[in-house]
Amino acid sequence: MKRQSSPTKEKRDHSSQLKKGSEDTTSGWTFLSNHSHVIICLARDPEMRVRDIAIAVGITERATIRIISELEEAGYVHKEKIGRRNRYSIVADKNFRHPLEAHHSIRGILALAKR
Repeated sequence: MKRQSSPTKEKRDHSSQLKKGSEDTTSGWTFLSNHSHVIICLARDPEMRVRDIAIAVGITERATIRIISELEEAGYVHKEKIGRRNRYSIVADKNFRHPLEAHHSIRGILALAKR
């Protein structure tokens, strides 16, 4: 009989899939900021754990918590506590913050979350 995988293992597998196919970015630069990477993770999995986001983005858990907090304060993300877990919802109609992109909503970034 085939054994079902646990939700925790599935979350870990999901995190590793986020990195599959990507080039080594540990010593270089990327076009998107860590804030963008975090919001993409949350759009893909609204219940993703901070630890898994940190692994997927390549930053510390502390940095991930700070980024989520900044996204919340700016109104891009809403957090709902469900038991011991958090569920995040993204406000897709919010515009980018930088003047060069301020006339565009973050929907473009969220489109990257769809495979």
